[in-house]
Amino acid sequence: MRNLIRNFSIIAHIDHGKSTLADRMLEITNTVDSRNMRAQVLDRLDVEREKGITVKAQAVRMTYSLNNKSYELNLIDTPGHVDFSYEVSRALAACEGAIIIVDATQGIQAQTLSTINKAKELGLKLVPVINKIDAPAAHPEIVSKSMQDAFDFIEDDIFYVSAKNGDGVDELIKGVIERIPAPSMVNNNKLQGLVFDAFYDQFKGIILYVRIIAGQLTDKEKYVLYAHNASFEPIEIGHFSPEMVKQKTLETGQVGYVATGLKALEGSLPGDTIVNANDKDTIPLEGYKASSPVVFASFFPNDANMYEKLKDSLEKLHMNDSSIIWEPITSKALGFGFHCGFLGLLHMEIIQQRLEKEFEVDLIATAPGVQYNITDHQGKSFYIDSPSKLPAKSDMRTVKEPWIELSISLPENYLGSMMKLMEEHSAEYGSMTYLTPKDIEKNIEANVLLVYNMPLSEMIVDLYDKIKSYSQGFASMNYEDIGYKEANIVRLDILVNKEIIDALSLILPANRAIDKGKKYVAKLKELIPRQLFDVPIQAAIGGKVISRETIKALRKNVTAKCYGGDFTRKKKLLEAQKAGKKRMKTLGSVDIPQEAFMAVLKIKD
Repeated sequence: MRNLIRNFSIIAHIDHGKSTLADRMLEITNTVDSRNMRAQVLDRLDVEREKGITVKAQAVRMTYSLNNKSYELNLIDTPGHVDFSYEVSRALAACEGAIIIVDATQGIQAQTLSTINKAKELGLKLVPVINKIDAPAAHPEIVSKSMQDAFDFIEDDIFYVSAKNGDGVDELIKGVIERIPAPSMVNNNKLQGLVFDAFYDQFKGIILYVRIIAGQLTDKEKYVLYAHNASFEPIEIGHFSPEMVKQKTLETGQVGYVATGLKALEGSLPGDTIVNANDKDTIPLEGYKASSPVVFASFFPNDANMYEKLKDSLEKLHMNDSSIIWEPITSKALGFGFHCGFLGLLHMEIIQQRLEKEFEVDLIATAPGVQYNITDHQGKSFYIDSPSKLPAKSDMRTVKEPWIELSISLPENYLGSMMKLMEEHSAEYGSMTYLTPKDIEKNIEANVLLVYNMPLSEMIVDLYDKIKSYSQGFASMNYEDIGYKEANIVRLDILVNKEIIDALSLILPANRAIDKGKKYVAKLKELIPRQLFDVPIQAAIGGKVISRETIKALRKNVTAKCYGGDFTRKKKLLEAQKAGKKRMKTLGSVDIPQEAFMAVLKIKD
C-alpha cells in the first residue's frame, strides 16, 4: 500500500498556472465529475475565486492506474504570492516531491527561485514543468535553457504542458509516479501524524489536515495533540476528493483529515503532532519554523457591540491561518479593537475580506506599519509596532528599522525605470544577474534579476503595485528579511477638529515627514465628509503643527426669504446661524470613513 502512494505539491510564481494544472489532473484522474468541474476547483474561499489567486494550501487525493497498479496521488496545491510563502513551506513538509512550474511566456520569476531553494533544503524530488506552451508569446526552448542553467535540471527531465487544454498533463502524472519516491518506512509503529493545517467547523469542531508519518490513525482510539496536550476521540476520519470523504483509517504515508470535536485551542495548530494517548513516550515531529509577521495594523469593529464577535472570528480564523497574531487595544477615536500582525499587505487585505465576508464583521482598518527596535538611554532594548507606542525622541538613544533583500525579475528593457524607482524608495543596489539571454531573431528581451537592500517600510505600502506598473505587469518580486539597521524616524500625528486621532498616526522617515504630512492632510480633506460646522485637519510632529486644511461647513441659506429691507435683519440671521455652528462644533463629533484610514496608501510621492 505504502509503495503505491505519492505525496507532492505544485509550486510556482503567482499566475503561472498551478490551479489550472490541478484542475486538469482532477479531470484526467476522474476525481471530479465533468458535471461538477469548474475553474479553480481547489480554491474554496470566496476571496480566492474573486481575485483569481490561491491563498490557502489545499489537499486532494487522486487515483491513477499505471502498469495494472492503482496509485494514490496526494496533491497539495499551494499559493504563489510572496506573502503566503509560509503556507508553501508547510505544504512542502508533508510531501516527498514537488512539481515546479515555470510560465513559458515569462520565464523564471523571483518567487520561483525562492521556492525551489526551500524545496531543495527539505530534500524533495523536483519535477520541472514548463506551462503555457500553446500561448502565442511562448518561448519554451529559451525557458528550458534558463532552467537548466539556474537549477541544474537535465533537458530530458523537463515536461512541456498546456494546463489550459491538457496537453502533456497525462505524461506529467506518469512522471510524478516514476520520479517522486513513495513515503519512507518508519521502523516503529507508534503513531506520528503531522498537522499541516486546520479549520473550524461548527458541527465537527476543529478539523485537522494531517499527514501520517508513522503508524495508523483509526476512529476507535483516543489521541493527543502533543504540543497542546489536548486529548480527543475522532468524530470522523477521511480524505479530500476534493470534498470530505469518510474512511475508517489513515495509514503510513497517507494524507487526510481528522475531525476532533474540540471547540477551541490556544496557540498555533500547524506543526503539532498527533500521537496515541497510550504512547506517552512517542517523540514528536520537528514541526515548523514559526512565521514572523512583518506588517502591523489595527482592526476596529464599526459597531462597538461587535467587539466580541470580532474576537471570536479572529480565534476561528487563527485555526485556519496560524500566521496572524493579535492583541487587544483601545483607541480614543475608535474604541476597542485588535492590533494585528500579518505576513504582508496582501495577507492583511485577505484577512480583512475574510472577516467581513465569512464572519460578517464590518471593520475599520488602520494604515499598515512595521516593527521598530528601540534602545533607551539605560540600554534597554524593546520592539514597538504601532505609532502610539513610540516614545518621545528625548527618551530614545537609537531606533532601528527592519530591512529586506528585494529580488526583482524583469525584462531588460525596463531596467532604467526600475532602477529609478528603487532610488526613490531608498534602496541600496546589490547585484544584477541575467536569467535568460536576449534573442534578437525571435524578438525576445533578456530576463534580468535585480537585487536591492531596502527598508521594509518602503516596500509595504505600494511598491508591489509600482513595480507592476513600471514594468507593464512583466516584473515579479520576492523579499527576505536581513535584519535591522539604524533609522531616523518621527511620529506624524493627525488632528481632526483639534483632537488627535491615534488610529491615523504614522511613523515616517524624518526627511519625508513634512511633505507626507501636507499630502496626507490634503487627501483627508477630500475623504472626510462635510459637517454642519467647520472641521480643521492638522498634521503635527512632536506637538508642532506642520500643515492644516479646513473642511468648510454645510450651510443653509437663512436669508433666502429676506427680500429687500434693512440689511441688519439679514446680518442678525447670519450671526444667529454662526452662533449655532459654534455650539455644534463644541458638542459635535466627526465621523471618519474607512477610506481615511487607508489614505496613506493613495498618497503619491
